Order: sequence, then C-alpha cells, then structure tokens
Amino acid sequence: MKFKKLLLATTASLMLLSTAASADITRIGIATEPYPPFSVPDAAGNYNGWEIEIANAVCAAAKLECEIVASAWDGIIPSLKAEKIDVIAASLSVTAARLKVIDFSNKYYQTGAALIGAANSSIAPTAAGVGGKTIGIQSASIHQAYAAKHFPDASIREYQSQDEANQDLFAGRIDATLADVLTLDAFLASEEGQACCKLLGIAKNDVEILGEGIGFGLRKGNDELKAKLNAAIDQIRSDGTYAKISAKYFDFNIYGD
Repeated sequence: MKFKKLLLATTASLMLLSTAASADITRIGIATEPYPPFSVPDAAGNYNGWEIEIANAVCAAAKLECEIVASAWDGIIPSLKAEKIDVIAASLSVTAARLKVIDFSNKYYQTGAALIGAANSSIAPTAAGVGGKTIGIQSASIHQAYAAKHFPDASIREYQSQDEANQDLFAGRIDATLADVLTLDAFLASEEGQACCKLLGIAKNDVEILGEGIGFGLRKGNDELKAKLNAAIDQIRSDGTYAKISAKYFDFNIYGD
C-alpha cells in the first residue's frame, strides 16, 4: 500500500513537472500555407524563411524557449484566443479591427499591397482599373478586406493560400492578384512569375485596412510577454541581428520608416 501511494505521488509529481515545463514554452503560431520568402516548409515539414529567423532571433533575445506551431491561416487568430498558441508570427498587419480582439507587439516590418497580372495586362490597382476583372485574393487577409472596399466592380476569387492564387494567375484562370508586395515580388522573381506576369502597381494606402505595420499577435492582457517581445525587437535591431538576417532576403529596408 505504501509503495502504491509512493508510486501515485511520484506520478503526480512528474505530471506537474511536465505541465510546468510545457507552460514555459512559448508557442509561436505560423501559417501552414507557404508564404515565401517569410515562411516556407521543406520536404520534412520544417519551416524556414525570413519571418521564421526573425521570430527565433526575438525568442533568443527575449530568453524565451519557443516552439513553432503551424496553423491554417484563417484559423490562426482563433487558435491564439483558444490558447493553442501564444504568439502569432504570420505577417499579421496591425489593424483597428484586429485590435478589437487581440493585442500586438510593436511592428517588426512594414510593406505595401501590390497588384500583379499578365505581362501584357493594362489593369491598374484602382476601382476602374479592375472593373469587370477577376482578382485572386487570399481569404481572411487584409487584402480581401481591401478588395471588398476598393474594387467593388471586380469579381473576387478567394484562395486558402497566396501560392494557389499565384498558380491560377500563371494558368490564366484569373486576371490579377492582390497581396503583399514582397510576397508577390518573390513570385515575380521565380521561373513561373518571370514567364507570365508583371507588377501592375502599388495599391492606394488605406491605414484603416492595411494597418500600420506587421506585429506579433498576442492575447489581450498578456502585457508581460508583449513587453519582452518589444524589448527583443529593439535589441535585434540595435545589435545588427535584424539587418544581418534581412540582408539574406532583401536588398532594401524592410522595417520601413
């Protein structure tokens, strides 16, 4: 009986230690869908890219033990709120709508939205310029909201990933696609992108929809973690880590002003 009690007590202690250990891990949520050059899975399912490296550098600077957790893009905010992940690192723009449901760190990069289409296209990123055209948009993205507001006369086709929209553009099934300029630039530099398409223009800035930069998403009230992330962003920018990582992917200042 004593042995049984001792065994039960030991098992309970191990379970508590395991729970405490897992609680010390900060789960960094990324989108399952490829988003080059920010997050790209390899054949083994491991993710690499600029945003993955930046997230890891921020974790190191903040002295956090982090784990990358992939989640479908349209479920990533629900996953955060359900405490399946602790931080979103998936090129999530800081917008007024999102600030109503989650919190954000300071920005860690900022870019604009662009429209690309066929090499012989004369479409422009304006309401008149895309009127009657079929525009591919990643669902649940700020670009979907932008298109709904600014392209009322266009036919919007939704995709689970930007890569799917790019492939349909290459195949001629849509007239253009609207997305982050850096992501589209990576596609235009690819063999397929060079063969089919060109930049049609940068979309008009709409801060209400496009936001004021990209930040790490956090649950409301997680002020301690937010402070650590903000301090770590400042640290990697000041010690040269941010610039060193960025230089491997970009030939311009991705942080913005």
